Order: sequence, then structure tokens, then C-alpha cells
Amino acid sequence: MSATSNAQYLVRSYLFLRKSLGYIGIALPFVLIIGKILLESPGISDSISSYYYSVMRNVFVGILCAIGIFLICYRYERLDNILGIVAGCSAICVALLPTAPNVGATDQQVIIGWLHLLFAVCFFLIIAVFALFLFRRTDPNKNPTRRKQQRNTIYLICGITIVACVLLIPLINILPGNTWLQPLHPVFWLESLALWAFGFAWLVKGETILKDESRELRYLG
Repeated sequence: MSATSNAQYLVRSYLFLRKSLGYIGIALPFVLIIGKILLESPGISDSISSYYYSVMRNVFVGILCAIGIFLICYRYERLDNILGIVAGCSAICVALLPTAPNVGATDQQVIIGWLHLLFAVCFFLIIAVFALFLFRRTDPNKNPTRRKQQRNTIYLICGITIVACVLLIPLINILPGNTWLQPLHPVFWLESLALWAFGFAWLVKGETILKDESRELRYLG
């Protein structure tokens, strides 16, 4: 394989990995909702993690593990590689260490549930770092194209959205008189919004939209 062909293959691999992460992140909430309605009962669970205790358990675990493996396998620059590994391992831990059940949780399940929460926060914060900082890097020797500037704006919005969702979830849980909110499943929708922001940022990074025409710029963008 020539050097040019090898470079083209690597570019396609990067783009495929990024697009895959984007599609999976966006699809997860929809798959869980529709699957549970069709296979078990109507209604929405209180959180994404609550689907572990539904008929969608294997799907929930499988998709999170897929996201984790993709992030672990992602290779770009050294910092991207390190954070990708940590985020990927965190996603897998979120899948394998379930949240505590709402009723009748044992002491062991409560401890595992806290670990689940810790890894979930770690995952979301790292993917926010990708959107806020890593994706927005620009070659200092080149002026960013108009498309690159547009992509950076989208990355910024996605990153801020993820951070805002992570901060709002605990605030909602400790908000006095929040019982009227519970039927609306605010935690589920905030987690879904964070996943959609994550997925959209990776789709943009994978050049599904707003791609540069130049192959060189596309590779750096």
C-alpha cells in the first residue's frame, strides 16, 4: 500500500469511527424508549440508566459498551488518545455497574450505584472536553475556513449543553418541592440531551455535515 493510499485509509477510518460514535449516541435514547414500549410496557423510565431494569437491559449494556470500545480505539493526538481511553472505560463501567434500583436496594447495590454515577459523570465531562477544546483546535499556521469556524461554534454549543445537563441533573434531584417534575422524567431528558449533543458533535467531526472540500483541511478539521 502506497503512502497516499495508507493516508486515505486512515482518514476514512477516523471518519467512520467518529460517525459511528455520533449515530450511536443519538440513537440510544430512541432505541431504549421504543424498545421498551414495544416489548414491555408504555411509558418512559426515570433515567437512561433505569432501562437496565427493563427488557432493554442487554441493549443498554451493549450500546454503552460499543461506545466505550469505539472511544478506546479512537486515535488522533496523544491527549485525545488518553481521554478517549478514560471516557471509553468509564462508559463500559457505567454499563456493567448498574444504578441502584428505586425500591429495595441492598447496601451493595447502593455502593455500585454510586460508582455508576461517578463513572457516568466522568464520561460526560470528558466528552464535553472533546467538544469544548479538542475538536475546536485549529492549526496555528493556517487561517480557519468558514466551515471550520461554523464547526467550532457547533462544538462549543454541544459542549456547553453537555456540561449544563450534568449540572442540572443533581440540582433537579435536590430541588425542594420537585415532585411535580417527576412525571416529566427530567433526568431522562437531560441525559438524552447530553447524549444527543455528544452524538451531534461527533457527527460534525466525522464530516457528516459542514465538511471542507479540501482533503487536507478535512483531515485537520
